[in-house]
Amino acid sequence: MKKNILVVDDSALMRRVMCDIINSDSKFQATDYCRDGLEAYEKLKHTSYDGVVLDVNMPRMDGLQLLEKLQKEGIRANVVMVSTLTDSREADVTILAMERGAIDFVAKPTNIIEAKGEAFKRQLLGVLNAVLATQKAAESVRPAVKPAAKAPMMRKATGGKNKLVALACSTGGPKALQSVIPFLPKELDAPVVLVQHMPAGFTASLAARLNEISDINVKEGADGDVIQKGWVYIAPGGKHIEVVKKASEYVIKLNDEPPIDGLRPCANVMYKSLVQCNYDEITCV
Repeated sequence: MKKNILVVDDSALMRRVMCDIINSDSKFQATDYCRDGLEAYEKLKHTSYDGVVLDVNMPRMDGLQLLEKLQKEGIRANVVMVSTLTDSREADVTILAMERGAIDFVAKPTNIIEAKGEAFKRQLLGVLNAVLATQKAAESVRPAVKPAAKAPMMRKATGGKNKLVALACSTGGPKALQSVIPFLPKELDAPVVLVQHMPAGFTASLAARLNEISDINVKEGADGDVIQKGWVYIAPGGKHIEVVKKASEYVIKLNDEPPIDGLRPCANVMYKSLVQCNYDEITCV
């Protein structure tokens, strides 16, 4: 049975293009479409869809406002945001959308040629396939609520073994990270190096938001950053990240090598760099 998808976008052209892409996959059908969040809200009150492809900027009710309303009223939906890469404010809104219940996002094409291109088709169908294949797991993830006390299983820095946590995530990751990073204590006895498969622009917003809601320090990694305990370093979108030894310290090294399987940053690059490190303990997640 095909999965029913609701497409919400104020552009008639983008609605048509996305519906055509969705219908080109035998697993999906674009059952309905809406021109703004208000129309979508009325649909979602009475109809259940397997997935919702939701634009950010729309008249009357935008994507974030719709998510807030759905969350407030307990209306469940598997939402994939469509967000432009050229607007830093929209990147911030997209990260906030993860807290409001969106599972992931796709980059919105800037013109009709891109919209009808194979790259956008692969991206949209890839995210929909990944999101719906892990539907139950995605629904179990809750937005982070800062704990009253630090998690007891996480030890504070003791000056003992030299440790590192290497964390990687892809589809659904931005939302899942909001249920992980805010629970790490400020004095975590290890640095965390993190690869989230995201394009340039969004990782800065992700790092800023996680830093805002966490006790531990979170930043977008910069070339040459000295890796310190109690910090989370997120690989910048569009750059591969490595951990390398420099004198007596470990530092972040970024590079512009070609994408691997379409990904830059790619988690494999980070993990391979750890083979040359002599940390006493490395925890890979």
